Amino acid sequence: MSGAAPGPSPAVGIPVELQVIGSQLRAIADEMNAVLVHSAYSSNIKERRDCSTALFDPAGRMVAQAESIPVHLGAMPEAVEAVMRLDPQLGEVYVINDPYTGGTHLPDITLVSRTELGFAVSRAHHADVGGMEPASLPSQSRELYQEGLILPPVRLDPGVLTVMLANMRNPDERRGDLRAQRASHHLAETRVHELVQKRGRERVLAAMDELYAYSERRVRAGIAALPDGRYEASDLLEPVEGTLEIRIAVTIRGDEVEIDFAGTSPQYDGNLNCPLAVCRSACFFVVRCMTDPDVPASGGAFAPVTVKAPLGSLVNAVSPAAVVAGNTETSSRITDALFAAFGKAVSTVPAMGQGTMNNTTFGNRRFTYYETLGGGQGAGPGYDGPSAVHVAMSNTLNTPVEAFELAYPMRIERYSLRPGTGGAGRWRGGDGIVREIRVLEDCRLSVLSERRLHAPQGAQGGEPGAMGRTLVNGEPLPPKATVALKAGDLVRVETPGGGGYGLPGSGPAAG
Repeated sequence: MSGAAPGPSPAVGIPVELQVIGSQLRAIADEMNAVLVHSAYSSNIKERRDCSTALFDPAGRMVAQAESIPVHLGAMPEAVEAVMRLDPQLGEVYVINDPYTGGTHLPDITLVSRTELGFAVSRAHHADVGGMEPASLPSQSRELYQEGLILPPVRLDPGVLTVMLANMRNPDERRGDLRAQRASHHLAETRVHELVQKRGRERVLAAMDELYAYSERRVRAGIAALPDGRYEASDLLEPVEGTLEIRIAVTIRGDEVEIDFAGTSPQYDGNLNCPLAVCRSACFFVVRCMTDPDVPASGGAFAPVTVKAPLGSLVNAVSPAAVVAGNTETSSRITDALFAAFGKAVSTVPAMGQGTMNNTTFGNRRFTYYETLGGGQGAGPGYDGPSAVHVAMSNTLNTPVEAFELAYPMRIERYSLRPGTGGAGRWRGGDGIVREIRVLEDCRLSVLSERRLHAPQGAQGGEPGAMGRTLVNGEPLPPKATVALKAGDLVRVETPGGGGYGLPGSGPAAG
């Protein structure tokens, strides 16, 4: 598809009405997210808000989304496409988590339901979906079956729910979170019906078309403002064994951009593989950041982007390759490499952020807990990088200490900034954090992290940020590790800092 998208449909009327209907659609997606967060049982959803919601039109195009988790949202269209093939009807809810038919990784359970004008979608990270380790993020998984229960798109009825809960740890909490998701869908169906009653079916459909086209026009304009050319970059991952490389070539041509992963490592016998949906999601995120980050979120923003990824590669794996870390860590590395490539086209691209979600899970037969930890963001031209934030493909919050200690047999003994870990530069990278957790009963720990062996790089002469570390009782762990803990053991996570921007001492620093 090339050229500018068509102008507003006459059925919409004046632009003011388009803005009103667009705001109402976005409000429905936001209210879905609020219902899900406030109704959930697990801290992972109600505190960290590791969930996303969106509305799609009858053709399966995303038209409105809550500002949630980037890696969730860019991959949602493939889940909707998979469910549409089953001809869902009003009142039916479908469930899916299979990464090879529209999911991301198995803990992210997606629900899709019909509305009067398309589909409502929610995706939430559940703290356990079975598999070889509590919390379903094993560091040593080699195939998808080890990571949990696999759900191709299927109607969520009482029988399916019974099977799901029988394969998950802490089933009461899982049931509560799934009820919260279903409540958000009931809300969406009600609100869409009210919107149709108030505005009329044809006018709302026309507004959906224009919202999609409007986002496409704005992103195309942003791409056209970038210099044409081919820009390459690469980065390394930190698997349990060996070396994995991501290679990217970005070609900007007019108002379109092509992202080619030729030369990227083949998929391997570990869990840093990612399905194509996750790879595309990371690409869409970066292009949106580089062009028009404030554009109303819809699938139209993805239309000018073509992604080419060799089948059977690390970024387009073939079932049943393990993928649990691909969704979090490989997606982060894709964004780092993409920003580095765009940084060769324009100088305004910031330095690398921490480049990892620092996935940390605890659990046994009684409880499961999952969290991601913030770190330093990279500095940019005219500003220091913020400290202690979630970076790139993650947009979650932390779990407050009070909520953490109330719900789980663990105690937070330190939670602080990690001073001096941001890279030096004319503008300094943000600092990472330190989080120390004392476990109060025997359990298992799994860590899926990056930037323990390769530091986040600076930009335009700025220095790298500090690498991260994970320690148990003072002994360092590798980037990917699963260990048994005894009551009284202390886990310390030190997250990476962000890279600096500009040569140190080249001018007055910001701040």
